[in-house]
Amino acid sequence: MAELETLTVERSDGVVTVTMNRPERKNAANAVMWRELLATLEDVAADRRDRVLVLTGAGGAFCSGADLGGASEVGGRPGDPSLVQMRSLADVALRLHRLPKPAIAKVGGVAAGAGMSLALGCDLVVAAESARFSQIFARRGLSVDLGSSWLLPRLVGLHRAKELAFFADILSAAEAAEFGVVNRVVPDDELDAFVDGWARRLATGPTLALSLTKTMLNGSLGLSMDQALEEESRSQAANFATADTREAITAFLEKREPRFEGR
Repeated sequence: MAELETLTVERSDGVVTVTMNRPERKNAANAVMWRELLATLEDVAADRRDRVLVLTGAGGAFCSGADLGGASEVGGRPGDPSLVQMRSLADVALRLHRLPKPAIAKVGGVAAGAGMSLALGCDLVVAAESARFSQIFARRGLSVDLGSSWLLPRLVGLHRAKELAFFADILSAAEAAEFGVVNRVVPDDELDAFVDGWARRLATGPTLALSLTKTMLNGSLGLSMDQALEEESRSQAANFATADTREAITAFLEKREPRFEGR
């Protein structure tokens, strides 16, 4: 991949850490960042050496949302119509949602607007105690975007989703946990270590099985019980053909921890 202007990407033992890197703007995402996020997510999806994604921000913030300083070019390419620009943002949300690997949002500081949507689009959200969350859109005269209309009702229920979207209040990390939009809240100085621990556990897990589980859980609310059971049956049949499942069964019989290789 070409040198990135707005992101840093680090790889270590199957863990890919993608850091939004515009700290002077609290990592507000401009058109370049949206393009780089999409390209990076596609790269992570395609590289079988990458087994888990950690998404975070530089300089004490996660992401303050889309950069509205140049509102005529929120996304897409210069001169694109507004709908085309917004669809370029939607492509990022969908690529994150469909990423065939677990994704963890590591949130320190502010996660607002599209930044909060990016965090919620990950499979797990870990927040520092100082983190703040807001569906800030209404304060900017905007409706929700980047998947929040789909994500929020599924995470917190319809009425609470409307409360977050209508009032656009700023939530502390503890309040976000109460609403159900984060998995864990940890002290600021423990955030890196906690997320690293989760990421490395996932990176050493059964890659295909985790991917299939993610896909089934993401699609579960649109299925009947019959359909869900059929999806489980198909997924389990695929698992039994993998080296990882054979290794797990062997490890169980030999009374040792399995060594998953992602195949």
